Amino acid sequence: MSHLTTETFDANARAALDDKQLRGALRKATSMFGKRRLAAARGLENWEELRTEARAIKDEVLLRLDHYLKQFVANAELRGAKVHWARDASEANQIVCDLALQQRARNIVKSKSMVTEEIHLNDALQASGLEVVETDLGEYIIQLAGEAPSHIIAPAIHKTKGQIAELFTAKLGIEPTDDIDTLTSVARNVLRQRFANADVGISGVNFAVAETGTILILENEGNIRLTTSLPKVHIALMGIEKILPRFVDLDVFLKLLPRSGTGQQLSTYQSLITGIKHRAEDEGPEQLHIVLLDNGRSRMLAHPTTRQALACIRCGACLNACPVYQQIGGHAYGSVYPGPIGAVITPQLIGLSKAAQLPYASSLCGACREVCPVKIDIPELLLHLRAEITEGAEGRRQGQEAGGSFKKRTGERVAFKLFAAVMTRPRLYELGVKVGRLLQRPMVRQGRIGKVGGMLARFAPPLSAWTNARDIRPIAESTFREQWRAGLRGGTDSSSDI
Repeated sequence: MSHLTTETFDANARAALDDKQLRGALRKATSMFGKRRLAAARGLENWEELRTEARAIKDEVLLRLDHYLKQFVANAELRGAKVHWARDASEANQIVCDLALQQRARNIVKSKSMVTEEIHLNDALQASGLEVVETDLGEYIIQLAGEAPSHIIAPAIHKTKGQIAELFTAKLGIEPTDDIDTLTSVARNVLRQRFANADVGISGVNFAVAETGTILILENEGNIRLTTSLPKVHIALMGIEKILPRFVDLDVFLKLLPRSGTGQQLSTYQSLITGIKHRAEDEGPEQLHIVLLDNGRSRMLAHPTTRQALACIRCGACLNACPVYQQIGGHAYGSVYPGPIGAVITPQLIGLSKAAQLPYASSLCGACREVCPVKIDIPELLLHLRAEITEGAEGRRQGQEAGGSFKKRTGERVAFKLFAAVMTRPRLYELGVKVGRLLQRPMVRQGRIGKVGGMLARFAPPLSAWTNARDIRPIAESTFREQWRAGLRGGTDSSSDI
């Protein structure tokens, strides 16, 4: 499977901006999700109170994560589950592959799971000689296409109906058609046979309850329920942050997640799995293995700012609201976690040295913070990571590798000192405005300073990075103070109109 990388984000983004078909598909899908989320949120009078409560629950868990993890493991194993601990992606993949090989599994069905994408589980299974098939329709489409997911809740959001039709014709050998019902029926028939022959089912976990040892998985297609109940062995992978303290806490998140993700009042299927079946006539697997994955999450716990990223419930709302994601889609980020939340999670999971461009993939408009159901302050996280890159150990390392980029930091400090000096001295500020008005004359075209003529790139090359995509309004012919002194204060008194 081919993947773009986080290290080439800038180039990835430029390529995505040139793909009109991609941008059209993204605009249509994100707008739809955004409208549905807004309507669903307005349907709850206590929406803001629920967001506050959800954040409080997550904060409680993250401050005592060791305690709740131990409680969850004890209760899960009491009910017949087997819990495995994985420090990183390599250990998690090895655990899953070993379990499948022990069962002499020939066919594996897998439901949509972000954490399995994070560790590239499919590649590991295939390298071990095991065949795995994605059963979520969106995941199945991108598996056939050999691509990575483009969205947290809608993996194939970047594909049009026509592209999917061409893919099914090429990969499944069907007659060319773009009829949605026909395409869906074809996928359903293929996957039904896979379910019937599966030896092992693999899933992710939306929430895990420490009080009861229960795992909860949400879906809309029914494929997860088949994945977790038909095969004799069920392997569930979850990040260690997925824990909730009490069963009653699910009530809060079951109101927030569907509304934030798809605009639904409730997901179609909620699978609550507590242990294994004990009688032949019962439903469910004979073996339940739960793999608890760290993979950098413990490092995120150490700092109060980065810790809040672990409160994410993977709803995808921040992607739909983000003006950057709306233009370039998920693949440009080079990570399984795209959009604003990906820009803060990915650098912490794989290291800032590999994902230093991602924290800058934001205008800091705050739209992601406004829609987040658990009130994660993503702009604060982005600024924190940017500071780490420029001022922290990572910035020092990059500076040494660049052979003297610290001179730029010195120049930056001098520039801000000059800016402060001018802005705190009115007469110096007025003088600066007059000088700026003179210097800008060769660069103003059609009332704007921009790409027209390219003069700014010649006189001040660094500023052309701004004007390549947008215009700058020139300094006005006269300031308000100058107009006031020239007689504006002697104009008509408009107090009678107030």
